[in-house]
Amino acid sequence: MLRGFYNAASGMITQQRQQDALSNNLANMNTPGYKADQAMIQSFPEMLLSEMNTKQVGKSGTKIPFQQQIGPLSTGVYVQEMVPQFSQGDIRETGKDTDVALVHQELPDENGGVFFTVQAMDASIQLTRNGNFTVDEEGYLTTNDGLYVLDQAENPIQTGGQEFTISPDGTIDTVTGQTVIGTTYIENAQTLEKLDNGMYAGEDGIVPPNGTFTLQQGFLERSNVDQMQAMTQMMESYRMFETNQRVLRAYDQNMEKTVNEIGRIG
Repeated sequence: MLRGFYNAASGMITQQRQQDALSNNLANMNTPGYKADQAMIQSFPEMLLSEMNTKQVGKSGTKIPFQQQIGPLSTGVYVQEMVPQFSQGDIRETGKDTDVALVHQELPDENGGVFFTVQAMDASIQLTRNGNFTVDEEGYLTTNDGLYVLDQAENPIQTGGQEFTISPDGTIDTVTGQTVIGTTYIENAQTLEKLDNGMYAGEDGIVPPNGTFTLQQGFLERSNVDQMQAMTQMMESYRMFETNQRVLRAYDQNMEKTVNEIGRIG
């Protein structure tokens, strides 16, 4: 009985984590470049149940032990990890020169992805798909959080002001000259560690292969959250949570009867 109690409890915890992920996806539906998280649900290893008993053999009735397999028993489920989905989001025109969208053309690997490179506060390199940039008071191209957007040589980009143009291959023409906005290609983007504010950290990337992407100035990539799909999944997850809750309540009532009625001495 206690095993079923634990199974129902693990199911409730799993569906709660699923709800948290879906709620976060919906909350970031309008965040440029946001990639939806998907909960990877796994089963705990099954247990093989066996019956231990004795049986009589021969005329003398000698008892010998024997073991008979009953079958497997599930031990519950859990959320193994949250995996971002790096499919391309819709491209929306904004008309702002500081907005830049990364548009995938043909990637060598379906799990690959192209990212902007930015410099974090600790001087490490981080990656992002959010091209909602701005120009700071010193003329450097930055994210809205004040992190420097880097060029291909991993140096901050000095635009010289708000007016500059970005060609589809990433070349930036400014009053101070030309440079190429920093981009990197990750062969398996799902290995990246997801940080705050749409940033990622992980393995070193490579220069994007030719023809894998273009840059569109004055556009932003929207999040890839499918609102209708997320709402449907939330309803399904909530029903699963309620089902496990009812099972848990039934086990609790049975245990109460076991303690208060079956064990009572008349």
